[in-house]
Amino acid sequence: MHNTLSRQVEVMKPHDKTVRMYVCGVTVYDDSHIGHARTVIVFDTLRRYLLSKGYKVVFVQNFTDVDDKIINRAKAEGKRAEEISEKYIDSYFRDFGGLNVMMADHHPKATEHIKEMIQLIDGLIKKEHAYLTLNGVYFRVKSFPGYGKLSRKPIEELESGSRIEVDPSKEDPLDFALWKFYSEDPVWASPWGKGRPGWHIECSAMSLKYLGDTFEIHGGGHDLVFPHHENEIAQSESYTGKQFAKIWVHSGMVTINSQKMSKSLGNIVTIEQALKSWGMNSLRLYCLSVHYAKPLDYTDELVKESAQRWRQIETCAFELRSAAGSGGEVAAIRQLCDESMKAFEAAMDDDMSTALALTEFLKLVAKLNQYAAADKLTKEMADIALSIFDKIMEILGLKTVIAGEKERKEIEEMLAARNRLRAEKKFNEADEIRKKLLERSVELLDHKGRTVWVKRERQ
Repeated sequence: MHNTLSRQVEVMKPHDKTVRMYVCGVTVYDDSHIGHARTVIVFDTLRRYLLSKGYKVVFVQNFTDVDDKIINRAKAEGKRAEEISEKYIDSYFRDFGGLNVMMADHHPKATEHIKEMIQLIDGLIKKEHAYLTLNGVYFRVKSFPGYGKLSRKPIEELESGSRIEVDPSKEDPLDFALWKFYSEDPVWASPWGKGRPGWHIECSAMSLKYLGDTFEIHGGGHDLVFPHHENEIAQSESYTGKQFAKIWVHSGMVTINSQKMSKSLGNIVTIEQALKSWGMNSLRLYCLSVHYAKPLDYTDELVKESAQRWRQIETCAFELRSAAGSGGEVAAIRQLCDESMKAFEAAMDDDMSTALALTEFLKLVAKLNQYAAADKLTKEMADIALSIFDKIMEILGLKTVIAGEKERKEIEEMLAARNRLRAEKKFNEADEIRKKLLERSVELLDHKGRTVWVKRERQ
């Protein structure tokens, strides 16, 4: 993986085949959007690939459920902050469940880890890496010589370019809040006074609790490199005296028609909207169509390309599952599948190059579809291909729509009726059945002596 810390692609060598991974989650004050989807899908795919290679993965993704944005939203709506955060945590799980994202092993909330944050801040004060002011507790940046090593910026540049709240009680403009005093709810008691934790201390406390002092991968969007991840490193390594995360992985930003997403421009696309327009599989393919570290532009044309790719994959899935007969080009299929899997894994092993891995998968899909279209795909050949096909589908998090038992029976009955009409040369009536099936997102693929039906994902 490319390590933002070293600016180099590094070989990951986890201890005892366990990969511990922490990915910064969302601040739950609004619905998740396509930018969040890209980051979460990237790390979900990395996790799935590691699992496919026999690694044990301990995956942590937090919720920031105490923040000024949440509090301001609560005031505007006349609600408590907890009501707002609970609403959007529910929304998060609904959205990402719809994107077939695996649940994390731990989804810690900041508000449930105040005790751990206070312990961490207390330790930093005792080691003189933090100090008390009239307004709260601040981290002393100059006490950590490695500050700026992630963003690769000198302290002078960070001071002039940082978005840091002006507070005359701070020793240094770059020092950042670990704990801020407040009298208005929500507040928590601390040894220094009632208040709320700083944003950065939350992730340090939760990652140290669930993954230990040093872990393999810390991830998030590229916009978190500074100040969030830079500050996490400073406070965590000052507290433990050990390396915090071995590899830092950052996903590129998503733009909308080449413009930055913003509420003022009214161009934010929520995951709910995108799912209604395109469906889960097309969106996953779109998010993986460009190397994870590069920016990705969201346009109808680009997502449409991914939708077309999904139709090819979807067709292949149903052709493989409905193939009949034995024999055929068994040796050729076995060689094709072995070569395809090697090429797919080589791309994934090289800094998770999902765009190249997808290209290899689509080459395999095209060749299998050619066999099916020429009526040369036997069940014996399909069984060999399915083991590789299903493995890649699982890694990419793709999933065909499965008709329920009742619907399957209805489709089969309509198909049998169509076959009878065709045998009786009543082609107009047979076409009416095809149209009715299409209305149910069921497409028919006619072969010699039989018809395969495909349950399409609605778009």
